[in-house]
Formats: sequence, C-alpha cells, structure tokens
Amino acid sequence: MTDLPTAACARHIVYALSDTLDLVGIDDIAHGKRVGIMAAECARHLGWPEQRIARVFDLGLLHDIGVSSTATHRQLVSEFDWSSSQQHCQIGYRLLREYPPLADLAEPVLYHHTHWPALPAGLPRATAEAANLIYLVDRVDALAAPFHAAGTLLRHTTSIREQICAHAAACFAPDLLAAFLAASRSEAFWLTLEPRGIRVYLGSMLPATAAEPVPASELKPLARILSRIVDAKSPFTAEHSQGVTALARLLAEQCGVTGANLDKIEIAGLLHDIGKLRVPDEILDKPGQLDHDERQVMNAHSFETWQILRQIPGCEDIAPWAAYHHEEPGGHGYPFHLDANTLPLEARILRVADIFQAMTQNRPYRRGLDLAAAAAFMRELVAAGRLDGELVERLLDIPLAALAAAQPTLQPG
Repeated sequence: MTDLPTAACARHIVYALSDTLDLVGIDDIAHGKRVGIMAAECARHLGWPEQRIARVFDLGLLHDIGVSSTATHRQLVSEFDWSSSQQHCQIGYRLLREYPPLADLAEPVLYHHTHWPALPAGLPRATAEAANLIYLVDRVDALAAPFHAAGTLLRHTTSIREQICAHAAACFAPDLLAAFLAASRSEAFWLTLEPRGIRVYLGSMLPATAAEPVPASELKPLARILSRIVDAKSPFTAEHSQGVTALARLLAEQCGVTGANLDKIEIAGLLHDIGKLRVPDEILDKPGQLDHDERQVMNAHSFETWQILRQIPGCEDIAPWAAYHHEEPGGHGYPFHLDANTLPLEARILRVADIFQAMTQNRPYRRGLDLAAAAAFMRELVAAGRLDGELVERLLDIPLAALAAAQPTLQPG
C-alpha cells in the first residue's frame, strides 16, 4: 500500500513543484502562485469549504505543470486564447494522474483552457467549476502580466476587469465571474499578488504542524514527474535524465554503495537538471558553442536545482548530490567551487555519469562519441583535475554495461 504524505508534507511538495514551474517563466515568475491566490480568494467569495479552497489553491499553483518551454510560457501570458492551448493541458493531465497524491487535480488541469459552454456534459460539477475558475483567473494574470514588473498593476485593474467581462459569455460560468468581480473590487486583492504579498499568503496556507519527510515510496514517483517536465523542455534532454540515473546507479553499485543510498542516487539522477527549466529554449537548443553570457545563464542551472530540492522534506542528501554535479575535484567547477575533499562520493558519481551520458548521446547537431573516443575524453578530464580518476576507471572497466545503461536505445560498438 502506498504511503501518502501528511498535509504539511503535501503542501511542501506542491510548493516545490510550483517553484519548479516558476523557473520556466525566466523573468516572469510566480504566475502559478498568483493564479492559486486569486482562485482561493474567489472560492472564499463563493462560500466553498476550506478543504475545497485549499485544493483549488493547489490547482492554481500547478495548473501549468505541462509547460516546460519558455516559448510556450511567453504565449500563455501574452495571448488570451490560441489554437494550441490544449497541448500543455493534456501533458499536465498525464503527469498528474500518475501521481496519487495529486491525481485529483489531473482532470481540472485537462480542462483549464476549455470554455465553460464547451466543457463535457458528464463532467462532475465540482471539477468543471474548479477548471473554469482556474481558466478565469489564469486569463486575469495574463492580462496583468505586463504591469507586475513595473509596479503599475493598480492603474490597470479596471481595464482588466472590463476585458474579462467582455469574454464572459463565451468563456466563463456566470457565478464564477461574479465571484471574481466581487473579490477583485478591493485593492487588497491585487496587492496580495505582489512578491511580499505572495510570500505571506503562501506562509498562511502552510499547516501549523511541521512537515515530515516525503515517504520513500513517494519520492521516486515525484522525481519521475519532475524529470519528465525537464526532459520535455528540449529534444536534447529527452533521454538524458533516464540515462544518467541508470548509469549513476550502476556505478554506485560498482563502488559498494548499498541500501537506501542507491535509491537516493537514482532520485538525484532524475532531478539533477531541474534547474535547466530556467534556461531559455534558444540557449538550451543552440546547436553550437555558447558565448560568455549564454554560458553564465546555463551555469546557474545547478544552483536552481539546489534551491528547489532543498525545500522537499526527505531530500536533505539528494539536494546536494544533484546540485553538485558540475563541481570538479580540482575546485574549478560551479556553482559552489567545492573540491574533492568536500564532494560526497554520490555527487562525484553523478558527475561522471552526467558527462559520459552526454558525450555518448546522439544529438540533432552531432553524433555521440563511440566507446574509445568517450574513454579518451573522460581520461583527459581526469588529467585536468575535472573528474574523479578512480570513478572513471571503474566505469571504463565495464564499458559495454556503462553504455547500455547510459544509452539504452543504442547498440554498443
């Protein structure tokens, strides 16, 4: 039987997922949090019970869980409606339905860009209302997005309300629209959407009890959701997390790692590149050398990984292992500039697995290295103080098994 996280732990999971989705916005962060806050405030005006209010708040935070691309995010906040809006809804639906603690949010996510009159007739009323309320306040935030950074939102609230009303008959349930208009009459409604207001609101929604660690049975399914969000961002990363995970476990076994740490290193492998969600598509997909400024943006991704994972109770070991995968034994890596004396074995294993997988993987702009070329490249990095030499030799002692783990779709040769 699957252990379910406690209420406090579940909310921390939702917050960590929300922060992960915020990365996709690059500069326009907190879209999901603003949607969740507005949805909860409208639900209060509707007189919904607290448990239902809390769940629509979670739904708002996670409604765009199917969005990995910065280009898609820009479209979400710049266009009121567009022909391909359902694509990210379907992706989000598939992700959430596979994770039992959040599976009840899957159907509302599927329909959160569907017009009220077009919702399926057999859809439960509560599901239809939750989906349409998220659609309404999501479009409110799209209209408000240009004014958040400039701090001029209050000057434009009347216009935003009028634009929402103009779409009312085609898009929104009348009682949900009425609740939004009632809630948004006050300046407080809009001021709560500022960064400080968001921080206070999120704190108020945390249960009073301390968060216990995420049950071990739930960590790996959660990690799979997060890794699929990352891998969907770019064709270059589509198989990367899975290959790093399998190879890291294989190498860890070769090094005598046992028990719970084997499962933890798998989870760290799945999650090591979460921070890449904050890298713009045009940099991540660039088919050539990055310039200095682009490299600086790319190099921030492992710190973002650290920021996300350290919030999840139960990831105290996993967070540094994942975040240190670009640290080098000679101390010249990033983002913390740690050296061999302070790097855990598991972090060094992940670094070796990450580089071997990337070098042997076929990319649209180049073929992966064969085993001989990969071995020579790895040893060059050892000589330069950039990789753990003992770990590299352990990996190269089992070259065919290593390649099969890193690239399961390739034939060794």
